[in-house]
Amino acid sequence: MTADPASAQRLLAGRYALREVLGRGGMGVVWLATDLRLERPVAVKEVTFALHLSDDERRRLRERTLREARTAARLDHPSVTAVYDVVEEDGRPWLVMEHVESCSLQQVVDGEGPLPWPVVARIGLDVLAGLTAAHEAGVVHRDVKPANVLVAPDGRACLTDFGIATATGDPAITTTGAIIGSPSYMAPERAHGERPGPAADLWSLGATLWTAVEGHAAFARGEPMATLMAVVTEELPPPTLAGPLEPVLRGLLAKDPATRMTAEQARRELHAVLDLSLIHH
Repeated sequence: MTADPASAQRLLAGRYALREVLGRGGMGVVWLATDLRLERPVAVKEVTFALHLSDDERRRLRERTLREARTAARLDHPSVTAVYDVVEEDGRPWLVMEHVESCSLQQVVDGEGPLPWPVVARIGLDVLAGLTAAHEAGVVHRDVKPANVLVAPDGRACLTDFGIATATGDPAITTTGAIIGSPSYMAPERAHGERPGPAADLWSLGATLWTAVEGHAAFARGEPMATLMAVVTEELPPPTLAGPLEPVLRGLLAKDPATRMTAEQARRELHAVLDLSLIHH
């Protein structure tokens, strides 16, 4: 067992045995765990609160996380990791999710570099299918990025971590001054403070696919505010490796959500790109 003995003994809600840390991020720690009742592996997200938050902000963040878990649990789609349960312990929410044998798209790009455009088109279709199911259920993901796209050994992809998702029509619970999301993958309208809608997720999908096919983020400037400024004000640089994916990337990365490519248009374009790849082979 790779976990240290102390953490290996941790039993959550009398049911989930925490085994080892799978990953860490701004919103928490993800553990590999065993559901002792159903005898199956699960991923457990431990939601961590920033130290500077007030008691009131912690309470609101806790409420939002619980509400978002309920929202995400409504989604049932092969391209979305399932949320099985949410438990409260130590005054914090823990999300119990489907464990997918996979690597994140970020890990794949870090390890292999830019991916071939047909591979990226296939990943794009899978993630788009998951997003479409979420949007139809009234859920906006708000944090689509390579680290939240899981790629299985057979090449199939699914979208994970609806941890900061919002249900459209729900009153927003936000903490003061918090930028929620990752600047390189945050749609321009979000940088302007607008409430994110489905089109913001599509922009983030475009930015994610750009990173996958080009090997780096389109607007990354090494510092969050500089990156956000680039997202809002700078033109998309010409891609060098995207090939026939370029029109889809440009369409999804339109700065104005009113002129941005729709999910249905993107789906048709990505299918056309895949058809091209079959011709090439």
